[in-house]
Amino acid sequence: MHVHILGICGTFMGGIAAIARAAGHRVTGSDRNVYPPMSTQLAQLGIEVTEGFDAAQLDPAPDVVVIGNVMTRGVPVIEALLDRGIPYASGPEWLAREVLHDRWVLAVAGTHGKTSTSSLLAHILDHAGLDPGFLIGGVPGNFDVSARLGSAPFFVIEADEYDTAFFDKRAKFVHYRPRTVILNNLEFDHADIYPDLEAIKRQFHHLVRTVPGSGRLVCNAADANLSDVLRKGCWTPREGFAREGGEGANWSARSEPGSDYSRFEVLLDGQSQGQVSWSQIGGHNVDNALAALAAARHAGVPVAHGIAALATFKGVRRRMELSGEAAGVRVYDDFAHHPTAIATTLDGLRRRIGTARLVAVLEPRSNTMKMGVHRETLAPSLAGADAVFVYAPPDLGWDAGEITRPLGQRAQLAASIDGLVQTLVQTLRAGDHVLVMSNGGFGGLHHKLLDALRVRA
Repeated sequence: MHVHILGICGTFMGGIAAIARAAGHRVTGSDRNVYPPMSTQLAQLGIEVTEGFDAAQLDPAPDVVVIGNVMTRGVPVIEALLDRGIPYASGPEWLAREVLHDRWVLAVAGTHGKTSTSSLLAHILDHAGLDPGFLIGGVPGNFDVSARLGSAPFFVIEADEYDTAFFDKRAKFVHYRPRTVILNNLEFDHADIYPDLEAIKRQFHHLVRTVPGSGRLVCNAADANLSDVLRKGCWTPREGFAREGGEGANWSARSEPGSDYSRFEVLLDGQSQGQVSWSQIGGHNVDNALAALAAARHAGVPVAHGIAALATFKGVRRRMELSGEAAGVRVYDDFAHHPTAIATTLDGLRRRIGTARLVAVLEPRSNTMKMGVHRETLAPSLAGADAVFVYAPPDLGWDAGEITRPLGQRAQLAASIDGLVQTLVQTLRAGDHVLVMSNGGFGGLHHKLLDALRVRA
């Protein structure tokens, strides 16, 4: 079968391309922004990629066109395929029909932690010799790819609540029909799609409705919004996790007071299951680990084996990833783009570095950020940093001073990437830790900053 993928250079659609190629299909695709590393990965797979969305790419007609959710009506290739009656499907629809229909799907959903938890779960299953397939919205260090077909039956998928396609406004995750589901947490996000929190809760309950009675729901027992979702109806056995324990938390953790959570004890129904010693930090990663251990146990992996796997987990790219060190300054890259994620990420790094100076650099880039939805809660989320720098380009659309003013003299705005780099170089000193947070490339700021620091040194 010839599968042509529109929007192929996104992480999700690029993952579908890799899986389709591994399944034996001929795969081609197109996108507006074709550049490394995705372009290189696709070339290595033998996938031909066209720049742009002209109608000519449909000659000769493929067997099916898989449409990414970046596509809209009015784009030439979309109008042509509709006029010509060429078969098409969304990415989630195609994946469910062609790959997931006969697999044991383990889906990881939630506002935060999906990529890290999916990566943990895939690694635990792989460490147990189960050769899982997976499709993850990032690149796990243990695999160096975001997707693979794997062997039946297990398939781990990062279950995104973003909408599916221009012709299907349901959340992506309702297509996957999972047997095991992790519900990490639930907050308001994706304001460009959902009008309020209740609309997102409704989508999460649609996911809950698809899980069979013989399946398992692994839920954050400390999340009130998830409790609301489950009160709407639940037909599947569930297990709760919460690192501090509490009502409904079967899984919890014990660690030394004030620790960075690089070591903790796993408890199941109050009984010790073993000690984790790993490279990750932060309480949020403990929650992620508890959820992954519970889901893996449902798939048949003993808890002791799961704990052993955590010791060899290499993390995920762009999740507290050290970009480099120059002039005694360490620069980290992190994907955090929501106040809750920002606060927990800063807390994790603070616990690791102690009293060393922590400098936060934020790009408000997500659609929700650009709409200013979180502007009242961003300042409190950044309070754990000793200095804060916010990139506020002229077209941001709202006054980023609402972030910096409550933080006083320790916070500054920058209107350009180059200006921000210059200010940082003048401000930073040996021993500082710089946490750069964005859900995009941030204009290459990480490497520009490191280069400038090396010149200064």
